[in-house]
Amino acid sequence: QVQLVESGGGLVQAGGSLRLSCAASGRTFSSYAMGWYRQAPGKERELVAAISSGGSTYYIDSLKGRFTISRDNAKNTVYLQMNSLKPEDTAVYYCAADPTGWGQVEADFGSWGQGTQVTVSS
Repeated sequence: QVQLVESGGGLVQAGGSLRLSCAASGRTFSSYAMGWYRQAPGKERELVAAISSGGSTYYIDSLKGRFTISRDNAKNTVYLQMNSLKPEDTAVYYCAADPTGWGQVEADFGSWGQGTQVTVSS
């Protein structure tokens, strides 16, 4: 397993931007698929975006065009650039790692960060 630490959350006005970062420990980061999940109060956790070990990306349809996931294997870090933020994006955002490298199945994400709060005011 890898240890994951998220950062970059905070309070932003609607229409603003934030970039979340997730730093991973270990020397095998490049072989992991990485994902960003979020959980809003009273709602189930949902996958926001994922990036495979090969760099293929996936986004939930409602976020396409606003959020971008990327990774820097040299820095053992995955990012989530969030633009045009809306109040409904308010949630705790979690970084997760999938050792299969695919990032397609939630059950494969075995390592999780502690989460970072994103609050979007209207």
